[in-house]
Amino acid sequence: MIAVRAARPGPPGPATEAAVSAERVLRYLGSTRNIAGCALALLGALAHFLGLAGAFWPVVVAGLYGVGALLAPPDRIRLAVSHAEVETGLLRADLDALLRGVESSQRFPGDVQARLGGLADVLSGVLGRAEVLTASPDHLHIVSQTIRDYLPASLEAYANLPRAYALSRRTDRERSAHEELLAQLDLLEAKLREVAGAVHRGDEQALRDQGRFLRERFGGSGLDL
Repeated sequence: MIAVRAARPGPPGPATEAAVSAERVLRYLGSTRNIAGCALALLGALAHFLGLAGAFWPVVVAGLYGVGALLAPPDRIRLAVSHAEVETGLLRADLDALLRGVESSQRFPGDVQARLGGLADVLSGVLGRAEVLTASPDHLHIVSQTIRDYLPASLEAYANLPRAYALSRRTDRERSAHEELLAQLDLLEAKLREVAGAVHRGDEQALRDQGRFLRERFGGSGLDL
């Protein structure tokens, strides 16, 4: 029997280091210092368009960004880990272990691995919204069962078939095991995209609310701060 539910993690490589660097950049982009710096730099650019900054407006914009970044209060440090982050962290670890098991087994054709990669991308996006996901028990149950039950069960059943048998049909109307696995992966991805849509609609509404606030706050005059 071939199991694909877990695999021993390897040492971190260049891809891991690049991901860590990207995470640091994204964290700074969303920081209070960057937001304050951008706000003052925007004022400098506005002053330039109004003819108030002179020929040295790039220096003015850069200087205002620096002032905002230096004077802004540092982001609050949060050491406590929420239950949502713990739960989604465990699910992400289980998903990573499952993907490593599939890769190391060398029993899955390229189209199956590609389909599984797309499904994993959807899962990763949903797991990145921990608080929103865990706020819906139904959505969390679907994601959890997909990672810990539905996917492993389908993949293990396929992996334990001889390759020639998996690719051949029993009758003209009956799917081969290979076609059946692809159909199951498509079904899971379709359901997970529904979950992802529900999760991201909350973010979209937050963006619309922010846009409405900005229009009400700054819509009258560019200098009305």
